Amino acid sequence: MRQNVQRPADTRNGVFSAPVVAHARFSIGDVVRHKMFGFRGVVFDIDPVFANSEEWYEAIPEEMRPDKDQPFYHLLAENMEGSYIAYVSQQNLVADDSEEPVEHPAIAGLFGRFEDGKYSLRPLYRH
Repeated sequence: MRQNVQRPADTRNGVFSAPVVAHARFSIGDVVRHKMFGFRGVVFDIDPVFANSEEWYEAIPEEMRPDKDQPFYHLLAENMEGSYIAYVSQQNLVADDSEEPVEHPAIAGLFGRFEDGKYSLRPLYRH
């Protein structure tokens, strides 16, 4: 499923074509929830398109494999079993509206306050 992806016009005769432009729906510090698996996480990095290994991608069952031409999010994630780092396609995420903080041990090192359902990135990590 392709969403929010703009493709350049088809070009011929060796004319350069611009890459796909994907628009991220979420920002660093946003709390999100996985649509299928229900786990929650805090966005700490964003890849504009898939940037993981082919081995990782091929390990996803084919019927569930997301399109590579969309943003992928690095999350400090939690579920009932514990905390971990997740790499998730935009199509599989929704904003989490619980207003509850995420319990992950790395959050305190990267983020400061949790306010209005979002974490503030510590000044040390801002560009």
